[in-house]
Parts: sequence; C-alpha cells; structure tokens
Amino acid sequence: MNMTYIDATLTTVVYLASSFVLFFIGKYLYQFIHKYNVKDELVEKDNLAFALAHTGYFAGLVLSIGGIMMGETAGLLTDLIYIGIYGCIALVLLNLSIIINDRVILRKFSVKKEIAEDQNAGTGVVEGASAIATGLIIMGSVYGEGGGIGTMLIYWVIGQVLLIGTAYVYNWITPFDIYEHIEKDNVAVGVGMAGAIIAIGNLIRHGLMHDFESWEITAEYIAIDAGIGLVFLPIARLVADKILLPGRSLTDELINQEKPNIGAGIIEAFAYVGGSVLICWSL
Repeated sequence: MNMTYIDATLTTVVYLASSFVLFFIGKYLYQFIHKYNVKDELVEKDNLAFALAHTGYFAGLVLSIGGIMMGETAGLLTDLIYIGIYGCIALVLLNLSIIINDRVILRKFSVKKEIAEDQNAGTGVVEGASAIATGLIIMGSVYGEGGGIGTMLIYWVIGQVLLIGTAYVYNWITPFDIYEHIEKDNVAVGVGMAGAIIAIGNLIRHGLMHDFESWEITAEYIAIDAGIGLVFLPIARLVADKILLPGRSLTDELINQEKPNIGAGIIEAFAYVGGSVLICWSL
C-alpha cells in the first residue's frame, strides 16, 4: 500500500471526524436554544411531531456541514480552520432560521405548543422541512461564496427572505388556509407544504451555488431560480391534482373528508420536490 493512499485515507478520516464534531455541537446547540427535552419527547412521549421536526433539523445540519466540506482543498490545516469557522457560523444560522421560520412562516400559532403539547405532526413536518430548506440554503451560501463571511451572511439573508416569501405564495395559491388546517392537526396539508418549502429551498441553493463574481451576476442567478420556482409551484400542484392523483380532487383529499389523505399530501410534496430537482438539472 503506497503512502499516497494512506495519506488520502487519513485525511478523509480527519475530515469525517471534524464533521462529526460539528454535528454533535449542532445537536446540543439545538437543545440549548429551543429548550426541548429530547429524551422525554422521543422516548417517554413517543412524540412523532417532535421526531419529524428533530429529524428535519438533523438533515438540515448534514446539508449545512456538506456545503462546508465540498469544494477544492486548500490544505489540511487551512481546511480545518475553514471548517471550524464556517461550521460554527452555519450552526448558528440554521438555528436562527428555525426561530425566524417558526415566528414568521408559522406565525399564526405557537409551534412549540403544537409540537410538544399537542403532538401535531403536521406542524412537526413543516418545521422539519424548513430546517432542511435552510440547510440547502446554507449549503449554497457556503459553497458558492467567494467574498468571505460577509458574502455568506448576505446569501443566507437573501435565501431566508425568499423562503418566507414562498410560504406566503404557497398559502395564496392553495384554495384553503393552510395554517388553519395545520393547526387542526391535518398532517396531509403539512406534508404538502413541507414539499413546497423543500423544493424552493433546493432552487435557492442552486441559485447560490456559484462562485461569487459580482452582485449583479449573483442577483441574476438567484432571480432566475427563485422566479422559476414561484411560477412552478402552481404548475406542480396542478400536476399532482390532475396527473399524479387521477380521478380525485387534491383539495378534497386533503381537507374535505373526515380523515385527510396523507398519501395525497405525499404525492403533492413529491410533485414539488421532484420538479425542483428536474429544474436544477435542466438549468
């Protein structure tokens, strides 16, 4: 076995170890900031709503760390410094986004009450989706930045504003008040909204994941991807309604029956997420 292979293997182990360190810091930071008793919610209460939200946070955490780990190497020591600095910033931004999204996107009710007390899985899946979308945005912000920490932070702010705007647009294009039905523990509606949030987060990531050249070029990338995404949302809902769910009205399946059809919500979510992936591949 040659030394080049051994060195590459040891370097990989060091990078993985640094990723795990960031992951565990992020795990405990979540508990500290959001004041959840994870053991109580997951083991004692068997709280599905919390499990969905918490797993979404972990996924967002992995995506955030992934943006830092991707890209060209600048040497092991420099890379580790870069991972430490940008990793800690990414963890703070991810948790800050969850707070912002809870108070703005899900502003019409107390998210913590819905998850911890009511065990509302519809709310849990939306909060988990917002964490995943934010993780995608942070991935794009870190990977595509070339102007330092300031550029990364501005990218994050732009992505966060677009994500919040998407939530408003999504509620506008649906023929019912999504917040009203999510608060009523309608998991199907929550799943559909979760898909829309992740889809837009993915498109924003794509727009941000370019090396920084100028703000004009960056604005052009983001405007194209976000604009396509906003136009795409009603089209994807129509596709889910008329093609993926033949013979039934999507709205009826989600809200106009005694037991909301979670399967219909999953189909709607898939239409959004699958469409966003195809759009990114095509751009």
